[in-house]
Amino acid sequence: MAWTKYQVILASTLVITGSINTLSTKWADTLKSESSDGQIRPFEHPFVQACAMFLGEFLCLLTFKAVYYHLRRKNDGAEDRHDLVKGNREFSPFILLIPAILDMVATSIMYVGLNLTYASSFQMLRGSVIIFVGILSVAFLNRTLVSREWIGILFILIGLGVVGVSDFAADNGEGTSYSRNNVITGDLLIILAQIITAVQMVYEERYVAGLDIPALQAVGWEGFFGFSILGLLLIPMYFIQVMPPFNNNARGVLEDLPDALVQMKNNFQLILAILGTIVSIAFFNFAGISVTKEISATTRMVLDSVRTLVIWVISLALSWQKFNYLQIFGFAGLLFGMCLYNNILILQTYDRVRNAYLQRRENNDGQSEVIINRRADEPDC
Repeated sequence: MAWTKYQVILASTLVITGSINTLSTKWADTLKSESSDGQIRPFEHPFVQACAMFLGEFLCLLTFKAVYYHLRRKNDGAEDRHDLVKGNREFSPFILLIPAILDMVATSIMYVGLNLTYASSFQMLRGSVIIFVGILSVAFLNRTLVSREWIGILFILIGLGVVGVSDFAADNGEGTSYSRNNVITGDLLIILAQIITAVQMVYEERYVAGLDIPALQAVGWEGFFGFSILGLLLIPMYFIQVMPPFNNNARGVLEDLPDALVQMKNNFQLILAILGTIVSIAFFNFAGISVTKEISATTRMVLDSVRTLVIWVISLALSWQKFNYLQIFGFAGLLFGMCLYNNILILQTYDRVRNAYLQRRENNDGQSEVIINRRADEPDC
């Protein structure tokens, strides 16, 4: 069935805003600006960037409220029929507090990792969440994984291994932000974050999924909690001294919010990058929820893989990383594993090819065994 124009716009918005979100965050990491101590430093403030992302998610809650009250003013029950706002609205927001805390921890760790590694590796390694979700689902949701899912996990592991090897091989030299130690540390932090994200997903499936909470509202509340809690945690982070490579700010602390604000003031491009993170994550969540409702969840996963490809190509075009053919194989392994795990395209394509082959073989056999009826006295030629 062909997509409607609206569905094409939604899919395009999902890919574009999702790509912008990662690229704008990485763009900020590459920019330099004068710090509060007068030195020119790269903008390495992952927790401030995480706060910006949660602020963008909080905008989803404001959007939900605006749409809800707009529909409610019609007095025709439209608020109970519209896909974005229909569902259970009588629930305690604190049911989303634990998922929000897990999301906050995972996002913060991921952004620290993104500071140390490549944007394409960041996006590819996020695919490892399927492995941990699958294992935790077996342990805590009593789910049984079929052989197809286990084979998919195996291919994802192989893809992750190849991506890790490609990062290990792409050593740009000590003393740079992309030294081998930094890149491997960043990769490991991103994988660690996926374990926490998997815990969040399993928790939400067990305790939140059955409440029928509108997705836009759930994302918004998690953004509110994440922004509020992480914003408060920036205060003690200002006094915690840390070791390299996590202390590249004016005071050598875990996070220096005043220094981040000074750097943003001294380089307007940083303001654009942070705004890009805020706005893009809001539109990305809106588009993602809409794609799931208008098309399917599997289409959303495929589009997310397209986003990974876009980020990789743009990173190469901007010279943020060097081309390494191993990443092609790593991405292929991840994509194949994710499609197999989610039962997308792979088995269906195999069945179509197999059926077409068998049909063609039957037709050929039928043509070679044609029986011609003749009268007994009719000659052969």
